[in-house]
Amino acid sequence: MKKLADYKVGEPMDIFLLIKQSTKGVTQQGSPFMTLILQDKSSDIEAKLWDTTDAHAKTYAAASIVKVGGELHEYRGKNQLRIKSIRPVKEDESVTISDLVPSAEKSKEVLYEELMQYFFEMQNPHIQRITRHLLKKHQQAFMTYPAATKNHHDYVSGLIDHVVSMLKLGKALADLYPTLNKDLLYAGIILHDVGKVIELSGPIATQYTIEGNLLGHITIMVNEISKAADELEIVGEEVVLLQHMVLSHHGKEEWGSPKRPMLKEAEILHYIDNIDAKMNMLNRALSKATPGEFTERIFPLDNRSFYKPSFE
Repeated sequence: MKKLADYKVGEPMDIFLLIKQSTKGVTQQGSPFMTLILQDKSSDIEAKLWDTTDAHAKTYAAASIVKVGGELHEYRGKNQLRIKSIRPVKEDESVTISDLVPSAEKSKEVLYEELMQYFFEMQNPHIQRITRHLLKKHQQAFMTYPAATKNHHDYVSGLIDHVVSMLKLGKALADLYPTLNKDLLYAGIILHDVGKVIELSGPIATQYTIEGNLLGHITIMVNEISKAADELEIVGEEVVLLQHMVLSHHGKEEWGSPKRPMLKEAEILHYIDNIDAKMNMLNRALSKATPGEFTERIFPLDNRSFYKPSFE
């Protein structure tokens, strides 16, 4: 069956899709509309529904499966779906959410096993115990949640996929620069985004929770580290250093970090996080592009398009 990513601009489509996000808006003329992000396992796409009502908002809410007819068109350097027909899935149509939700290429069990191997390289008992404690506390959500609502690793098990990829990059850098403290670096990588299991609503139709909007995953995780240290009766510099790793991993205040990195390992963590997120965005955009052509514009990458070489 043809997937969303297989369609080209101007090509008509008739396809089952999952509503990933659904938001209401009003035009300058005062007419209500809805912006939908629709997805299947292969890709996602933005679409508009015009002249909508409250009934439309209920029918086409996030996590709903719909049958959509329309065609792709390009708008300001990005593809959009121009909807010509849309309806909810019928009971006799054998389509489920699991058929349409993308997930990490590796299973969550394999990813978790890969992650656990990094504990064998940790030597500081305080750092290791706090990290293990928090990982065990949030294990089920950590293994299934996405790393974001959009842009990078925004799929089932995207969070653990992101962390394992970062750990591999961290290990390579630690081998190259042996003065890096592996305990701090690995623990920082593992813990830096665990707060997202509280910040976000879950792996399907992911939204921000009340705590996510009011506190954010960085503040949430700093508090979690403090609670873990109290529960484990751990005191010492390691607790503050782990909190700093989390506090500073966005790099700059304007990027969401309460503090800029002031540890060598915190500086490296920021770069590793940035590299892995951007490579995920680039790989996804380039997978949709035809060799010899440019990708659609990628907003988090300064709204740039990237060229896909015509040779392999």
